[in-house]
Amino acid sequence: MRNIIFCLLLITITIGCKKEIVYNDPIPKHDSLTIASKFVHEDRIINIWTPPNYNQTVDSFPVLYMPDGGIKEDFPHVANTLAKLIKENKIPSYILVGIENTKRGRDLCGPTKIEYDLSYIPNAGGANDFRNFIKNELFIAINKKYRTSSRKAIIGESLAGLFVVETFLLDNNMFDAYIAIDPSLWFNENYLVANFKTLFSNNYNHQKKLWFANSDATDISKHAKELNNQLEQSNKNLIFKYTDASNEQHNTIFRATKEKALIWTLNN
Repeated sequence: MRNIIFCLLLITITIGCKKEIVYNDPIPKHDSLTIASKFVHEDRIINIWTPPNYNQTVDSFPVLYMPDGGIKEDFPHVANTLAKLIKENKIPSYILVGIENTKRGRDLCGPTKIEYDLSYIPNAGGANDFRNFIKNELFIAINKKYRTSSRKAIIGESLAGLFVVETFLLDNNMFDAYIAIDPSLWFNENYLVANFKTLFSNNYNHQKKLWFANSDATDISKHAKELNNQLEQSNKNLIFKYTDASNEQHNTIFRATKEKALIWTLNN
């Protein structure tokens, strides 16, 4: 009887545990450089992937920037996805620039006094410094080393998605296109959506594109839906697309939606 009870208990525990998803993305051929940043006060490793036709032409290329851009982070699978979509003629050729993390929560979150936030991200508050690093150091380094056009896009998921939305609202001239996948809009008591009318600009003139989506995470989906409502009511000059991907989980939505996001956002 004890053996039967033990086996039943083991089966229950096994069924109740979600299997961790492990991906073995091949690391594409790429360049890496290190920038000694005066804004974030540390050396930052940058990974750069150029499209297959980069060395076959003298043309300049648009650039897709991404936080979480380390080799052991999201850089390989995004670079491989770009290569696939370019080969299939579904998007134009883009250079990919990945920023490897050091202190992720610090760089991707603005300041907060909320105890819950600080218990989860004790070093939050460095997003503006990180933005200045990208704008005043990284852009310059990439433009100097590579043939780049003026068009720039950014992609991020979770806290990186929060950074994308915050940048869109606070400094929207930095990029032409924004992709925020399951952005952590709960941060700082939903500050970005709650203060949307104050933060939102009214002069996009059909020159900016925003794509965002939410998973089944309720602390994100409810705020993403509200952000969509605010955008629909605010400005017809902005080109945006909202996707309710509540059939996905927070740890599956990036790979499930990235192709749709890139195709819609990167095409002119």
